[in-house]
Amino acid sequence: MILAFWLLISLTLYCYFGYPLLLWLMARLRPNPVQKGSFEPKISVVLSVWNEEDVIKEKLQNLLSLDYPKEKTEILIGSDGSTDKTTRIIRGFNDPRIHLIERPRRQGKMATINELVQAARNETIVFCDARQTFAPNAIRELVANLADSHVGCVSGELIFKEKKEEGATAKGVSLYWNYEKFIRKHESRLHSMLGATGAIYAIRRELFVPIPARIVLDDMFVPLQIIRKGYRAVLDESAKAYDQAADSPREEHRRKTRTLFGNYQIFGLFPDLFNPLFSPVAIQLFSHKLLRVLIPLFLVLLFILNLLLTGEPLYQIIFYLQIVFYGMAVTGALSRHQKHGIFNLISKICYIPYVFCLLNFSALAGTLRFFGSKQEVMWKKARGRQENEHEKLT
Repeated sequence: MILAFWLLISLTLYCYFGYPLLLWLMARLRPNPVQKGSFEPKISVVLSVWNEEDVIKEKLQNLLSLDYPKEKTEILIGSDGSTDKTTRIIRGFNDPRIHLIERPRRQGKMATINELVQAARNETIVFCDARQTFAPNAIRELVANLADSHVGCVSGELIFKEKKEEGATAKGVSLYWNYEKFIRKHESRLHSMLGATGAIYAIRRELFVPIPARIVLDDMFVPLQIIRKGYRAVLDESAKAYDQAADSPREEHRRKTRTLFGNYQIFGLFPDLFNPLFSPVAIQLFSHKLLRVLIPLFLVLLFILNLLLTGEPLYQIIFYLQIVFYGMAVTGALSRHQKHGIFNLISKICYIPYVFCLLNFSALAGTLRFFGSKQEVMWKKARGRQENEHEKLT
């Protein structure tokens, strides 16, 4: 029991602290820089939408204004059974670069993406979502990485716009996203990141593999298929897209639950990439993805084991520390909207334990949904979130 207790603690600390430190050291000792160069291929921007009347006009205006040659750009938009004014707004743009493919009935995001890529005429596909806007030079910076013949997929960076008054959930999500970007950046410097930012990434068209209809994480499935073919999937922080962080625990819970459910799907589809003899990302998959979905189970077991070991002073202290930490998480949840006085101070102190527990609780829910087969594939819109604009129904 004692051995199991310390093993679980060691794996948890390795996952959150040891692995990022290992990545940082390896990236400094054995960097693998991308040979980014002057490269200006013809591009097809692919955008799958459903009922996006509130953001689609701004999105298209943004895409049409980017610093990339007009004659080398086409924008393919798939409307998957939209019932609002989305398609009317799209048709209102009198620009030859815009091509609308309209589906009368909803068939899902993956089917729409597959159809759009099949219809694309150009050698480079740029994927994006409806809400986020691009920096003027985003696509130019993005595709310049494809000058390196070893790179098959490149992701841009998602930047959260700061609000004057952010709740604890938004602060925690932003902090967590910065932590994730640190890991992706250093994974990319070694060989490849494990997933792209769904709001902004590009691939070589010939490397695209049609996405199965029930896949949840297309922006993980596509890069891993490319890595499997012997190419790199890299991150370029100079290609920027902008969004706002979620300030709703319900939305963040739903997003995280969906993500962890999708990770289990990926594990089943790419077992070969866990083999360190043949896979350049085996350690990354184990340390970054597999351990991450197991941590919630580890935390539950740690609490139970620690309770059984409280007869000894050391384990009694550790147990009390756990109680304090989870108490801070509950306090952070209750005070997350407080803006003034002592409650604002409490919120600032407790928001990290609160968001940590929120994310791990959501991960546990994702595990239960995977084994219960309760996750649907049709998306449900959620505003002010991180990546993957189309949320799945829960």
